[in-house]
Amino acid sequence: MAQQHDLFDDIIDITKGIDVLKDPLGGVTDALLGTAAAGAPVQEWNPADYKERPRVNALPCLTCKSEKSTCRKCAEVCPVNAVDIDDGEVEITDACRKCGLCVPVCPTEAVLSPKIQPKKLYDAVAAAATAHTTAYVTCTRALRRVPRENEVVIACVGDITPETWFAIMTDFPQVSVYLPLGICDKCRNARGEEMLGDAIATAEEWAGAGMGLEVESRALTCEKRREYERKEFLDNIMRTTGLTVSKLNPAAAAVATVTQRLKEHNKKLSALERTLSQATGTTTEKRRRILTQSRKLLLSTLQSHPELAENVRVQVPECDFSKCTMCGDCVRACPLHACDLVGAGRFALEATYCVGCGLCAEVCPEHALTLVEHDGSDLVIPDPEAEKKALQAAQAKKDAEKLKAEAKQKLNRVLDQMEKLDK
Repeated sequence: MAQQHDLFDDIIDITKGIDVLKDPLGGVTDALLGTAAAGAPVQEWNPADYKERPRVNALPCLTCKSEKSTCRKCAEVCPVNAVDIDDGEVEITDACRKCGLCVPVCPTEAVLSPKIQPKKLYDAVAAAATAHTTAYVTCTRALRRVPRENEVVIACVGDITPETWFAIMTDFPQVSVYLPLGICDKCRNARGEEMLGDAIATAEEWAGAGMGLEVESRALTCEKRREYERKEFLDNIMRTTGLTVSKLNPAAAAVATVTQRLKEHNKKLSALERTLSQATGTTTEKRRRILTQSRKLLLSTLQSHPELAENVRVQVPECDFSKCTMCGDCVRACPLHACDLVGAGRFALEATYCVGCGLCAEVCPEHALTLVEHDGSDLVIPDPEAEKKALQAAQAKKDAEKLKAEAKQKLNRVLDQMEKLDK
């Protein structure tokens, strides 16, 4: 149903019209040159601002963890051979082009780059998509200008993990990728486009929805959602005059700001991690299990949309107990402490923490562990708050039905008495 157009919308349109009359070519200039709006600080286009040299954390690194590891994903994806693996150590050399492709391929997030952390990327896209009708994710080579408010620029389009795309696609269906045709053919990050395609294909399969793609720069738009324009307009009146206009307008009062929405998401992630920590947060040897950012986004999305769990495919180790000698090599090798020996030394796994890296199977001397593909049903974590609200709603409904039944009985008694009086 179309949103009702009222006085506030008329005033906003008039204000926007006056701004256009003051600077009729401003919008065209901004679009062509990427310049800032009037009164805002001028930002210069510098692709280096969106790039960063990754570094390696040896603790969760599979290669650093065990000499038996065959993982070389970061080195294999590097277009300039800047990842040096020698004697169980990983180093990013000075030849690095800062494309960041080594970051998303690392299953344990041992290769770090703050600019393209899964949670940070999600927040950037969420901020753009919450306030605008459409948001775009693109790379420096494709955009070549200062991004607008609804454009999220990263070093390479292949830098986003499938789990991050899954969370974005589920929460914000109006997000698209901007990638002109042939733009990746001349780029040295040769596998970036392939990695983007694989990641989005996986996320689309999980989400049961498609991702938009724009290939023409003139197709890019930057239009704020009307409810957020109303919210900003009324908040500006409140700051200027001290009048709480939003209280007089329920539609505006109900709209959460971008900051509020991000806070809600962060709160949800913290609650999820706290729930897991209380339930299975440590091993029998008191080692704290580690939850990667990508896995946290995946779990959070499935918690909100458990019906999608059957679409998600994950690999987890299964143990052949007839071969297991309970030596504990798998537990000591696991970089995230997802597996454990419980009871009389029986292999056990916490699927929510396991990312399917396969190191436990590689170090097992008896080959008792094998990676097996499952759906994501074991990754659905009950939401205590949601369950509490559901119970409260059910109780409220029950109480309302009880009151309704009592009122009906009283009414029937009154009607019976009135019939007796008539007689």
